[in-house]
Amino acid sequence: MQRNTDHSGQPVGEAVPDWTPPPLPSREPMVGRRCTLAPFDSNAHAKSLYAANTLDVAGEMWTYLPYGPFRTLDSYRAWMDASCQSEDPLFYAVVDNATGMAVGVASYLRIDPRSGSIEVGHIGYSPLLQRTPAATEAMYLMMDRAFGLGYRRYEWKCNALNAPSRTAAQRLGLSFEGIFRQALIVKGRNRDTAWYAAIDKDWPELKAAFVRWLDPTNFDEQGKQRLRLSALTHPILNQCG
Repeated sequence: MQRNTDHSGQPVGEAVPDWTPPPLPSREPMVGRRCTLAPFDSNAHAKSLYAANTLDVAGEMWTYLPYGPFRTLDSYRAWMDASCQSEDPLFYAVVDNATGMAVGVASYLRIDPRSGSIEVGHIGYSPLLQRTPAATEAMYLMMDRAFGLGYRRYEWKCNALNAPSRTAAQRLGLSFEGIFRQALIVKGRNRDTAWYAAIDKDWPELKAAFVRWLDPTNFDEQGKQRLRLSALTHPILNQCG
């Protein structure tokens, strides 16, 4: 591979000619076949989200998040009103198209148009959304909007001990980029952070993989997948870990 060099012969990064920072993501809904990511509204979403979250009796969905669990609807709504109204992080409710009920939460954060970088996080999927095609579709919709706006890097970071999150990142086609040791203190405990990302050069192949996997023909009469998404995304990964 030929390296780029400057006038003195030292290696430099690939040129990014005519770079224009993308716009900030909007609050416009992202509508899919199975779910819709709606702009977050505690009046519209708090009650159904809280009810869906309480189905996680053991509280496992909160282990690696820096907040929760919430013991009452009022405390959950208070957290929403205090933490979920900003432009960064920009929160969305994941609404089940079949029921019209909010069953999960996700956000964009660390939005940096100047560098073309954006992160997905604050993912809180209730048991009604976990391990469903809608859960995958929600992540696809967020990636599709980000890359469609012109972002060149899409990040996913999680506690390095959070094995399900790390598996999910790679299933979705985000490549492993390393561990930042002692990156944070969360709920009074050390957090090593695992980094994953996809870049714009990955997206055409990743998008084709998502479209193929989400197609109704990929599911049998019982809703069971015929082809695993990881079988489509694994060959695209730059690095696993």
